[in-house]
Amino acid sequence: MSIPGADAPPCIMEALSAVALPLPVAVSELEIPGPDRSIPLRLYRPAAAGVVPVVLYFHGGGFVRGGLDDADPPARHLAAHCPALVLAVGYALAPRHPFPAAPEDAHAALAWAARHAAALGGDGDRLAVAGDDAGGNLAACVSMIARDRAGVEPAAQVLIGPMLDPSMTRLGDAARLRSDVDERACAECYRQYLPQAAQRLHPYAAPLESRRLRGLPPAFIATAECDVLHNEAENYAAALIAAGVHTEVARYADVRHGELRVHPPMLREVAGFLRRRLSRPPDTPA
Repeated sequence: MSIPGADAPPCIMEALSAVALPLPVAVSELEIPGPDRSIPLRLYRPAAAGVVPVVLYFHGGGFVRGGLDDADPPARHLAAHCPALVLAVGYALAPRHPFPAAPEDAHAALAWAARHAAALGGDGDRLAVAGDDAGGNLAACVSMIARDRAGVEPAAQVLIGPMLDPSMTRLGDAARLRSDVDERACAECYRQYLPQAAQRLHPYAAPLESRRLRGLPPAFIATAECDVLHNEAENYAAALIAAGVHTEVARYADVRHGELRVHPPMLREVAGFLRRRLSRPPDTPA
């Protein structure tokens, strides 16, 4: 049996070992003030890592369900393998809290993380946002909000199987793709999250409709082959590239929507992307 990297130079082998051996992660619960209610956070702190970047993670669930437990596998992986201080965000859910409650919670969490990063052991100047499903939408939208409000801006965004197009005009064929998500499920989620028709064109709800993509942070967009949402995510990647935004996109074969957030190859690529985008310049003191 051959071992990948076995013939690599010692310095490369040390790097491979560092990636392969995750750091232990301590987990704690927090609550911060939000625009209209308290926002629960779950903090993942890698042990013995020094001052590390900060990643906000937004869980999936179609804007209407899900919670911090759903974010646990990717958040824990990123904390251990980047390494990074990861804050999973329990944003407001529809229909009780329709748009724009969720993106406003996301932005409030981003601003709070920047202010309190040092106290938590993180570097507030090296911030990223990430999320899957509806959380991928929020990661994209909070990047726009941060740019537009000229406050704290993330240095990178990671969108995992994101829901980006409330018009649903770019959905794939669920039967042909063997998708675990279909048009009916998407429509029901958007109906509750965006009860007013005009909201479905708002760029903070529908990133794919935005014509102002310049100035957004570098992006990694992960899609699943067996997912009706992969077309809209890849269209968004193309739009970002056309706008001059550094964008990496990867489609994972034989993977369904619900499997993507815990797909090991995807998690490894996301961790690598974040390490590259959030690395400290060599001459910068720790």
